Amino acid sequence: MSRAAVPGLPSRYPIGEQLPAMYADDDFAQRFTAGLDTVLAPVFATLDNLPAYLDPRVAPTDFLAWLASWVGVVDDPRRTTELRREAVTLAVELHRWRGTRRGLVEGLRLGLGVHAEVTDDGGAAWSSTPGADLPPRPPAGPLVRVWPDREARVDPDRVREIVRAMCPAHTVCRVEILPGPPADEGR
Repeated sequence: MSRAAVPGLPSRYPIGEQLPAMYADDDFAQRFTAGLDTVLAPVFATLDNLPAYLDPRVAPTDFLAWLASWVGVVDDPRRTTELRREAVTLAVELHRWRGTRRGLVEGLRLGLGVHAEVTDDGGAAWSSTPGADLPPRPPAGPLVRVWPDREARVDPDRVREIVRAMCPAHTVCRVEILPGPPADEGR
């Protein structure tokens, strides 16, 4: 993420033009300040465009990882640039949905570019009667089914990592990786 001299980038604020009149015709002073202009032009260009650098929709690609670290997103350069930008743009909203079905499905889509469905919500039970017995234990935790979008391969370790991070703390989610969309998806 370094910004270096850009050949031919003119400075919007040439130092040589701002020198006192006695240096206007001094060849050494003009060449010296032109060298400084070459070094400072990218700095001025970056500062002039700072709002664009901080907007994940238009920021330079090498800034996405930095922006992702600000909002708690793991940036994976193997994903498409569009998915990386969308993950950073939606990060705050995704944090709000963490631990929910919607958050899990979106997290998998943005993290790996896969489709997912969650069955059984892993809900909670309560009683207004003090000292009531606990409800019967459900047969199993929520099932997360994942299938690829365009790519034929889904990394099971990354799927489990994202599911572990996004699944509600009080549940254990089961993961099933399918070769394609489930047969009943058209409902």
